[in-house]
Amino acid sequence: MSSESGKEQAKEVNSRRSRYPDMQSAARFPIKLPVAVKSGSGSQAAETQNISANGVLFRLDSDMPVGSMVDFTISFPADVVGSDNDVRVDCKGRVVRSFDEDGRRGVGVVIDEYRIER
Repeated sequence: MSSESGKEQAKEVNSRRSRYPDMQSAARFPIKLPVAVKSGSGSQAAETQNISANGVLFRLDSDMPVGSMVDFTISFPADVVGSDNDVRVDCKGRVVRSFDEDGRRGVGVVIDEYRIER
């Protein structure tokens, strides 16, 4: 990688951090899991794109404005978590990023609270 290319990548990361101050630099794990989303505009199904210790990026079909409060449940299959049953993580968070990509909405949410249910 050239030093110019590295500088450009560093600028991009710093730019994202300043635009989304609630999104910390926690490691993100690319994983697609089903999500049930509830917000002021109703309930809908979504799918995670990546998850970190403090947030999640998911895709859905409708808009969720930045600043919206959202409740959502991520379902982890039993075989993925080494359990006899699926594990649900009930979360409360807020939308810090919303964008269009390939005809679907991408929504970045900071997780403020969560509860694990087996």
